Amino acid sequence: MLTETSSPLIQWLWRGVMTIAGIILLTMYYDVFDYYEVGIVVLTAVCMALIGQNWMGIRWYIVVVGFVSLFAVQRYANDLSQANSDFFLNYMLASQSAFMWMSALFVMATVTYFAGLFLRSEFTQKVGTALTWSASAMGLIGLMVRWKESYLIGPDVGHIPVSNLYEVFILFAIITSILYLFYERRYQTRALGGFVLLVISSAVAFQLWYTFERQAHEIQPLVPALQSYWMKIHVPANFVGYGAFAMAAMIGVAYILKSWRESVNPQGLLATTLPDKTVMDDLMYKSIALGFAFFTLATILGALWAAEAWGGYWSWDPKETWALIVWLNYAAWLHMRMTKGWHGTPMAWWAVIGLFVTIFAFLGVNMFLSGLHSYGTL
Repeated sequence: MLTETSSPLIQWLWRGVMTIAGIILLTMYYDVFDYYEVGIVVLTAVCMALIGQNWMGIRWYIVVVGFVSLFAVQRYANDLSQANSDFFLNYMLASQSAFMWMSALFVMATVTYFAGLFLRSEFTQKVGTALTWSASAMGLIGLMVRWKESYLIGPDVGHIPVSNLYEVFILFAIITSILYLFYERRYQTRALGGFVLLVISSAVAFQLWYTFERQAHEIQPLVPALQSYWMKIHVPANFVGYGAFAMAAMIGVAYILKSWRESVNPQGLLATTLPDKTVMDDLMYKSIALGFAFFTLATILGALWAAEAWGGYWSWDPKETWALIVWLNYAAWLHMRMTKGWHGTPMAWWAVIGLFVTIFAFLGVNMFLSGLHSYGTL
């Protein structure tokens, strides 16, 4: 594993940059932020300062996303119609244009990672990493610009873009890719990139279908149930959990394939190019542990939100019930890993099956069951 550190001077400079960026953002948009959004900006600045201290890649990512997002927002000049006449907005930086670039880049990254794996080309895999950074940046820029676009439609329409399936699938792709890039750097292996990017490309495919089939990209006012500050922290925490669970599942797929190929042909491509199984086992464990922590936090926040909105912390709504099933599934996984020492192929299969349970809890409930969360239906 790689331990990347920066000098104390660089760390303090980075903290200063994040402090200044937070102050500028609050100064520019304080009149449209509520108190909770101000808190989110402050917390985000603090978190980015901590995360970026020893990770050069994320520092460049944050700086680029910040500058390009502000550039795009300024191009609007408080006129939403500029998206059709301004070159940069029309072709690159309006939210819908940015999301199209994100989608194309994620698919390209998936193909490139697999090409690098099968060709045993380190350079090709590095290109996959660059494409993943670029795709994630375009997605986050798109979300930042969409946030501004919602306020340009009307102050009563404006909201943070994590309110419907269209927006959260983009959020899922961004979070999962950033989590993967962190572990790619930490473990110095790109061989798992194609596997993790497969699940991201699947989310992109759904998002594109949802866009063209249901016109889901249109910005709509929030339904009353979502007009709450809880949404702004509950949803992102949930999707850190979902992203980590998805990454663990795809690493589990790679683990299963490597075990199978080792039993058939120990000198074969997958048997020799995929990371050591102990590394993948450790990655699955850390991913699920991270996802479980954030999913637990999101569940607690959701209960607090429910108490405020519906008068009770828990109502056994189908969404709540399946969230509990997901929580119990990963709690059991971690329990068996930490106390019984379980590892290897059975735990990899469990991680893969756990993803299908999670997908049903997120999408299947919306499609086939009804309840207090019915505003999230397809």
